[in-house]
Amino acid sequence: MIASLLDFVTRRRLAIAVVTALIAAVGLWSFANLQIDAIPDITGVQVQVNTMVPALAPEEIERLATLPIERAMAGQPGLEETRSLTKTGLSQVTLLYKDGTDQMRARQLVTERLNAVRDQLPPGASPQLAPITTGLGEIYYYTLEWKHAPASMDTKRQLMELYEAQEYTVRPMLRAVTGVADVNTNGGLEQQFVVEPDPRRLTMHGVTAAELAQAVGKNVENAGGGIIARGAERFTVLTNGRVTSATDIGAIPVKFAGGILPLQVRDLADVVIGAAPRQGAATQNGRETVLGTVMMLVGQNSREVALRVQDALPDIQSALPKGMVVHQQYSRADLVDRTISTVEHNLGEGALLVALVLLLVMGNWRAALIVTIVIPLAFLVTVSGMHAIGVSGNLMSLGALDFGLIVDGAIVVVENSLRLLAERRRAKGEDLTPDERRDTVADAARMVARPTMFGIAIIALVYVPVLSLGGVEGKLFQPMAQAVMLAIFAGLVWTFTVVPALSAWLLRAPASEKDDSRHKGLIGLAERGYSPTLERALAHPKLLVIGALVMLAVTFGVFKTLGSQFTPQLDEGSITAMVYRPVGMSLDRSLRLEQETERQIRRQFPQVTHTFSRIGTSEVATDPMPPNENDLYIFYAPEKDWPTGDGKPKTKDELVAGIEKVGRQVYKGQILHDGGKRRAALMVTLNTSDLAGYVAKSRAAVDGQVKLPPGYRIEFGGQFHQLEAAQKRLSIVVPAALVLIFLLVYAALGSVKEAAIVYTGIPFAVTGGVLALWLRGMPFSITAAIGFIALSGIAMLNGLVLVDHINLLRDGRDGDPHTVDDAVREGARDRLRPVLSTALVASIGFVPMAIASGAGAEVQRPLATVVIGGIVTSTLLTLLLLPSLYRWLVRERASDMQADHVDPSS
Repeated sequence: MIASLLDFVTRRRLAIAVVTALIAAVGLWSFANLQIDAIPDITGVQVQVNTMVPALAPEEIERLATLPIERAMAGQPGLEETRSLTKTGLSQVTLLYKDGTDQMRARQLVTERLNAVRDQLPPGASPQLAPITTGLGEIYYYTLEWKHAPASMDTKRQLMELYEAQEYTVRPMLRAVTGVADVNTNGGLEQQFVVEPDPRRLTMHGVTAAELAQAVGKNVENAGGGIIARGAERFTVLTNGRVTSATDIGAIPVKFAGGILPLQVRDLADVVIGAAPRQGAATQNGRETVLGTVMMLVGQNSREVALRVQDALPDIQSALPKGMVVHQQYSRADLVDRTISTVEHNLGEGALLVALVLLLVMGNWRAALIVTIVIPLAFLVTVSGMHAIGVSGNLMSLGALDFGLIVDGAIVVVENSLRLLAERRRAKGEDLTPDERRDTVADAARMVARPTMFGIAIIALVYVPVLSLGGVEGKLFQPMAQAVMLAIFAGLVWTFTVVPALSAWLLRAPASEKDDSRHKGLIGLAERGYSPTLERALAHPKLLVIGALVMLAVTFGVFKTLGSQFTPQLDEGSITAMVYRPVGMSLDRSLRLEQETERQIRRQFPQVTHTFSRIGTSEVATDPMPPNENDLYIFYAPEKDWPTGDGKPKTKDELVAGIEKVGRQVYKGQILHDGGKRRAALMVTLNTSDLAGYVAKSRAAVDGQVKLPPGYRIEFGGQFHQLEAAQKRLSIVVPAALVLIFLLVYAALGSVKEAAIVYTGIPFAVTGGVLALWLRGMPFSITAAIGFIALSGIAMLNGLVLVDHINLLRDGRDGDPHTVDDAVREGARDRLRPVLSTALVASIGFVPMAIASGAGAEVQRPLATVVIGGIVTSTLLTLLLLPSLYRWLVRERASDMQADHVDPSS
């Protein structure tokens, strides 16, 4: 089948060109329509029930509202976990479902069960479902401010006007934007008419407060009086009782006695314009303001929705009162654009570096051009696949692509074509005819097809463990594995279609070995130094093995010191600080302290561009906080623009340390449930990247010093829980994948011993990755683990190609049979060029990722660092240790090997 395919593509170049153009056109369309995001959406399916219960303590709300709702929700199909929060005035129950659960069906089930439990709730309690959004759904923040407030308007009135504009102008207009689930509000004052009864006057007139409230409540609305027909006309009768001012309320009759005029509200109470009690506030650059939060509908693209919201702001501004302005504070689109810019730079620079390295190592511009063409073609096919399966272009999917890895197979095919063309040209003594060139290229591609395909399959197979990850880690890393596997298979397809077709058309054999440009330049220098080095390695195989084992042992010791974390923190160009003030602090006091904090930050740190905060609980209680707590968002300029000088922060960590001036206390005025049981949470911010090491020390300290009552237990959650879950899953699927890889290598070589020799590339490749992390001061993370997975595939490919070529020489499939000694020496020298070329381009492709400093670069650096470091040791061991092991082990049982060896071509 491969032979027929190669014969077709080398002779039907026009047909291949037409098909390639069509596929590229589809790829360009897919690229133009590919959804772009910063990272994959890692949130699961959840439904949140918020129940406002006024005037009750948390313990009472827990007993009367939270527990009944939790019990009513139990047993739903797909329900995995139930969490709740109970605080003064609020019960919040969050239901987490299995991945794949239909969001709308889950909400329907929750609504049905709420209807059954409503009668059990306290009077006035009305459970409501939170908007159809996710934990990452807050994609846009804006503030409403007065640029020029009317001179007669005091601060209180300004805040009321801002709130009214938010509720009746801005919010309705933004909710109409496609992809917006809802708009939340923090801050401002909701205007109310306040009736303040005077106890003395109530007593004097014999009226109770309840009678006063009843009278007001019954006389503030319009009422219908039916229809009256008079002749040919009809009239609608209504009473105009709706009050519109404090004067109207004051004139409401309360009691009719013997006097001429009824007793009115103004006779019993003072009626003033006031504000409703509020649970939260907002600030911006130290000034009180109204903060709006746009929440994205589940399943929408954050960048597209944020841009739609941004486009709606001019119309909103024109609808606002004179002097009032709406200002963007944060847009997810900005983060996405900065992150994708980092990815674009890394991919572009990586592709350029790979092309330059190909020209240097191959020594033939035609050959380098043929291999380079695979890069854009494979990328377009990858994008088409991503668009088809619904994977967005983001930091984890596109950011993990290494063009050097994608062209490995093409390098092997082109290098072997150049070698075989040169040999046949010298054997013939004159230039080859076009038909001879086509046959030679087809033969060269066929010779390396089996090991290359097996090698590419192995590289793809090592990503299978990533596809098996579940939870947050699965949502985060599965798009990466899917994109890389698509790119690898796309590169494989082009390697045995477009590459042979172009090679048969463009490549020419040199007239003599002296004219062969492949033996010049960087690889030529390596070839001249490799032969004596290989001879020394073959002469002392045991010493080489001992040295490799010692390095492996040292690496194991180094790995134990690295520490571990789930993933590096994504730098969004801002700092989010959770501020905790003393329990019981009033909202007004907390607001004043927050305003002063922001002013001090702006004065002391000129690199801070703007700040805003949300204090307490928003109107839609998606993230309820007490009045003494707030989220403070601090945005800063790029570090290159920061002012310099003694004592001034030079890094983000120093800036954080400089602005961290508030104390932290645990708030005990709320009750948390997890799975129906009470939970007290202690949140810890680490000053170390060694998450696992911190937890191990903390567990030891707690076990030794804390004695818990019966029924109590301590759990470590957050990122550590995600790290544990990922490690547990990988500890099962990675060994299974390694066994499957060994079986593939055995199937390719037909010998357990030869498969074991190739397999030594994995542990010795890991040594370089570990040492590279250690040298750069990076902890082990799941991102680094993905790098080790990719590295093992690269090591297998190079080892497989080398051993297969040695077997080819021994079996005489490319001429006369060779002895083991001759096959090892000649095979190693023949494969030096493709092994070095694939290693160089694969590592060079990751260099921009390893040294990048843009948004999202901190997530990519561990992966790139591991691959680059591992390729260095893997290549050295492939070229020196692997031939030595082959010669040493085969020599010990030469007769057995000759008798038992299975010809892979059979």
